[in-house]
Parts: sequence; structure tokens; C-alpha cells
Amino acid sequence: MNKIYILLPIFISLFSNLSFASSPKSSLISDYKYSNGINNTASLQRGAKYFVNYCMGCHSLKYMRFSALAKDIEVEEELFFKNLVFTNKKIGETMAISMKPSDAELWFGAVPPDLSLIARSKGGDWVYSYLNTFYEDDDRPTGFNNLVYPNTAMPHILVSLQGSRKLVLDSYNNPVSFEKVSDGIYSEIKYQKMTNDITNFLTYVSEPAKLKRHSIGFWVLIFIFIFTIIAYYTKKEFWKDIK
Repeated sequence: MNKIYILLPIFISLFSNLSFASSPKSSLISDYKYSNGINNTASLQRGAKYFVNYCMGCHSLKYMRFSALAKDIEVEEELFFKNLVFTNKKIGETMAISMKPSDAELWFGAVPPDLSLIARSKGGDWVYSYLNTFYEDDDRPTGFNNLVYPNTAMPHILVSLQGSRKLVLDSYNNPVSFEKVSDGIYSEIKYQKMTNDITNFLTYVSEPAKLKRHSIGFWVLIFIFIFTIIAYYTKKEFWKDIK
């Protein structure tokens, strides 16, 4: 009997978590699905441009070198430096930022994380939905909150492009939709395409070797297919006189 009383709270906790997981909040977030395309060079180029212009003031990519990025996204180094490097960094340096951690804590209340591995640790869908679920919240210091990462310290840096929205709640205080407050420079479709490019770029950055793996993997499969045919007919030739 004592064991039953001990296990009962555990079962209640498990079922309550399952109930929370199927809440309207999860349903609203699941509407935003990232379209993976790390082999799309044009998307990676656009994503790199957006990241450098809107994100790199606060977020670094300390495991990525400018030279490796320029090569992988097929941009000449001279053109790359002219358009994507705004400091005196060298081509072989990593994509670090100059903002001091002490300044970041003073301005934002927290040090913005390095995003080299964010897509690998959180997943592309998480990054994409995070960029698409900011909404107005007067209780936050920045004036905005986020549905995927509640009470985030990050301001909505893309608000001029997306426009401002507010969160619509149902009678049970569950989020059900977003309502536009003001228009942005981009349409909703163009904004989602842009955030998909950023997510695509961060997915590439989290594992650059995946580009090479995908290209090599195709030829490996072709080799295995051809070798299998050769091995089959070789076996038939060796065993043709054996009954």
C-alpha cells in the first residue's frame, strides 16, 4: 500500500506532462516547420547575409572561420569581405564579436549565446519557430516576448521586417493565434522565407561537414551499386562449373 502512495504522484506528474505537451501552445508552435536545404547555395548565401546584418552584432559563431564559410557558400574572398565583414578581421579568423560579456549583461541582462551549435542542439524547427513567434508584451523590458522561449532577453531585432503582432488567447488563457498590429517591410511569406534562410545557414554552421558528406555519399552509393553488379557476375563466373 505504501508503494502505491509513493508511485501515485509520479503517474500523476507523467500524465500532466503529456496533457501539457498536447496543449494549444504546442499546436501553434508546430505550425512553423523549417524546410531543410543546406545544399541550396543561394539560401546559404542569403542566410549568411541576414545573419551578419541582423544577428552578429550580439551573437558569435566561434567555431566557424570566414575562409571556410566563403569557400562553402561559393563566394570569392574579396567579395565576401567587402559585403560580409565590417571589421579588421583576417580571412582565417573565426566569426567572433567584439561586444564584451560585461556590457552584454548590463544591456540585456544576459550574455547572448554563441550560435555555432544552436541548430544542432535545439533543432532547425526550434530555431525557425523561435524567429517567427515574437509578439508584443508590455511586461517585458524589450516590449516583446516569445512563444517558443518565454521571457527571452532577446529583443525582436527583425520587427521592422516582420511587423508587430499580439498573441491571441482563448478563454483558458491558451495561445491560439497571432493578430497583426502593424505591417513590416516584408510580407508574411517573404519574412518566413528569410527566417528559413537564416535557419538553413545556422543548420549548416552547426555541422559544415554535412555538405561534404552529402556530396560524397551520393558517389559512394553509386560505387556500391556498380560494385554489387560486378561482384554478382564475378560470382556467377567462378561458380558456373559447380553443380
